[in-house]
Amino acid sequence: MTDPDPSEAGPAPAGRRSTTTPERLDAILGHPQLAAVAGALCIAFSGILVRESGVSPSTAAVFRCLYALPLLGLLAWLEERRYGPLERRTIWLSLVAGCFFAADLTFWAHSIEAVGAGLATVLGNLQVVVVGIAAWALYGERPRRSILVALPIVIAGVVLIAGVVGSNPYGSAPLPGVAAGLVTAFSYAGYLIVVRRGQRDIRRLAGPLFWATLATAVAAALAGIVVGDFDPVPSLPGHAWLAILALSSQVAGYLLINVSLPRLPSVVTSLLLLIQPVVTVFLAMILLGEAPSPYQLAGVGLVMAGLAVAVLPFQRLRGSRVLTAN
Repeated sequence: MTDPDPSEAGPAPAGRRSTTTPERLDAILGHPQLAAVAGALCIAFSGILVRESGVSPSTAAVFRCLYALPLLGLLAWLEERRYGPLERRTIWLSLVAGCFFAADLTFWAHSIEAVGAGLATVLGNLQVVVVGIAAWALYGERPRRSILVALPIVIAGVVLIAGVVGSNPYGSAPLPGVAAGLVTAFSYAGYLIVVRRGQRDIRRLAGPLFWATLATAVAAALAGIVVGDFDPVPSLPGHAWLAILALSSQVAGYLLINVSLPRLPSVVTSLLLLIQPVVTVFLAMILLGEAPSPYQLAGVGLVMAGLAVAVLPFQRLRGSRVLTAN
């Protein structure tokens, strides 16, 4: 998920077609809040589908991308016909972002194996805090005070999810699962930072996502070959779940989110996207029978509270036009 700044989008080059959004997207673009919620709900099923597939982490990462590429390629081609070719800079940065995303998906799948789909998804969303700190370290952008306030709350939640406190924590290996979840968060933060640097034209939804998805598939396959857990032979029913994952999350989910991000204040978008980990936790409990311990559920609550503190400057929420829209 990216958080591009509309002010970074340059003017359309002369001689190209109108920058008006294609009419078939008008209904979606007219309701960016609903698009963000729909996208969050689409990706909320990701962890469930990965676990149901039963394949190795690298296999899941590779094939969710391969099954998404034909449709993303078609959409990218239609975009190119309307707006002209992508800038080389955008393509190269999308490829770099895809390498980060490959690490994100692979370690996330390892975390799912160790602590379940629900807890792994909550841990992956720690990128909200990581991005703020990374921007400080890399670009000197001092993080908001809310990030610093959220950090100890989030750390306390992670400790509880890891099963350090209490007995009988859920998961085959809670501590390694939390470690993999933290690597997921850092990898996803890298993906977001790089994509933001390459997002100069907010009209482009499918093109950058196509190149990032292609790079993700290649990088995940190479990593899987090196560690020996990549299975290149599709089989059922596992790959049916991965095909559903590709269409629902990699294509529909991320396109919906990319539609909404430039058209909403970042504070509102961040709030809406927090729906995803909450929904995933409950879906995993209902559909997969995952049963986190009371301490782990308390940890989930702390992490979500910390993320809310990190993304919501409450003094600005009161004046947000978007939250009061119908």
